[in-house]
Amino acid sequence: MVNKFFGVLLLLALQQNAWAQNRFAPDYKDLPDPRPVNEASWQPYGNALQVAFGNTDTRYEKRNAPAAGDVTATWTGNAWKGERVQTQLLIWSAAPVAHLSVKILSLKNQSYNFPANAVKAGFVRYVMTDELNKDGSGCGYRKPENFDSSLVADGIDAIASGALAAKTTQPVWITIQVPENTPAGTYEGIVEVNGDKSTTRHNFQLKVSSRTLAAPDKWKFHLDLWQSPDAVARMYNVKPWSKEHFEAMRPYMKMLAAAGQKVITATLIYDPWNAQTEDIYSTMIKWTKKKNGSWTYDYGIFDQWVTYMMGLGIKDEINCYSMIPWNLKFHYYDESAAKDTFIIAKPGTPEYTAHWLPMLKDFVKHLKAKGWYNITTIAMDERPSKDMQEALKVIRTADKDFKLSLAGSYHAPLAYEIWDYCIASGEQFPADVMKERLKKGWPTTFYTCCTEGFPNTFTFSPPAEATFMGWYAAAKGYTGYLRWAFNSWVKNPLTDSRFRSWAAGDTYFIYPGPRTSIRFEKLVEGVQDFEKIRTLKAEFEKNHDNAKLNQLEEILQSFEINTLKTTPAANIVNAAKAKLNAL
Repeated sequence: MVNKFFGVLLLLALQQNAWAQNRFAPDYKDLPDPRPVNEASWQPYGNALQVAFGNTDTRYEKRNAPAAGDVTATWTGNAWKGERVQTQLLIWSAAPVAHLSVKILSLKNQSYNFPANAVKAGFVRYVMTDELNKDGSGCGYRKPENFDSSLVADGIDAIASGALAAKTTQPVWITIQVPENTPAGTYEGIVEVNGDKSTTRHNFQLKVSSRTLAAPDKWKFHLDLWQSPDAVARMYNVKPWSKEHFEAMRPYMKMLAAAGQKVITATLIYDPWNAQTEDIYSTMIKWTKKKNGSWTYDYGIFDQWVTYMMGLGIKDEINCYSMIPWNLKFHYYDESAAKDTFIIAKPGTPEYTAHWLPMLKDFVKHLKAKGWYNITTIAMDERPSKDMQEALKVIRTADKDFKLSLAGSYHAPLAYEIWDYCIASGEQFPADVMKERLKKGWPTTFYTCCTEGFPNTFTFSPPAEATFMGWYAAAKGYTGYLRWAFNSWVKNPLTDSRFRSWAAGDTYFIYPGPRTSIRFEKLVEGVQDFEKIRTLKAEFEKNHDNAKLNQLEEILQSFEINTLKTTPAANIVNAAKAKLNAL
């Protein structure tokens, strides 16, 4: 049953619906590369079409041919049953190719053939990126002319056909979803490349373990990538919360569910983050101040959104933002004035308490009536400790058992007040606090944002840094990872990932289409590795295999953020993967 659920979920997540294909056609053009072609890189190859395997840890340059030492004639991968693995096939040519296409012919052995839809190939697309600040962070307002911009590989199309311009390298992302019922063994695959009048076939190999990775809805990793419904409405030019809006969001949220997402991002108010994104977050609850001074709250949109997301498989937690918006503005409809208006109120003031206390009491009643109370949190991010404690007083007055969520710095007075507590990667919980929180079963995670130069998931970040997140969580005892933006798209996300405030790619993981990305696929890879580590640890503990438990702990000891100053994330991750596969 689980296998059927995952198979359907993955298939839906990878498919583009007809509407998306029409609006975001695959033949859109990448921006010109601002950097010059390295002519010497093309000289060894003549005009013949070249094909070889690369690796998923490299963003191959579009304008230059790969070096001979960076490619191989074939590829061999390792996977558990139920795991999603990938590789990159590289195609390059000094001469133009009018009609280029890639097709997976087979992946099989003598006893089992992989289903056709289990192996996908898609062209990798190129997007404009920038770089970190001189201080090593990605924060602060920026102008493109002040940063070194370049074209980088990141987005992944769902198709693998089109024209190839002269002196162009076209990576092809090959994804293999190993069915849960796949027999253990070695499988031989063939990928066919057609280029105008030439056809070549290239072999690859996949070794499938006897172990099984659970389906994403069974993963324990607490993945929290914040969703932006408003960005989808803008990109598709549809009325927010209309039937068309929900249909447009569906393939993106299915993609998120297939990655093991646990949290629904909801908004209690209009603009919790002071218009810091391209699309202002709208409220999912309509606040109305009646003529007699009482309040009513319309939860219609909130209910639709939560029900919709739960129907797609994301149903562990509902995080509601925010009682402390960055501008301290609280919008509502004033019935006496017959217009929308707002107040400005700081936590701890009578105005603040008077505004929030009636709403929270009413919200609790609504959540209990819907059966959502136990999975809902009042969520805040990066707010001053004093303000949070003042907000906490109001929350506890409204309901002493209301759960809270925070993504921000560690504050000792809040250590056991915050149910879902996420701290920055540069911080750590005290050992005793971490132990107690894990004993309680409370989500205890870490996040990265524009502050951290590395590891991170910018469009210029080394891809393996995204995989590093899952391993780092396992090494430090965290239950998961948070990143503030799944799809807060910039103005032209398909071609230019740069933004006015932060390093390129900070605001989104996936692209309109829907299109996945190298960063997103590598993040999911790390989540899967976390689950494999968790599975092995449980197995070794059950069998009292202390030798292998010690080996597992030794593998995890290499995951320190400071190590990335001198050692590429790919080196650390791949060495650990090899040891993990040997256990």
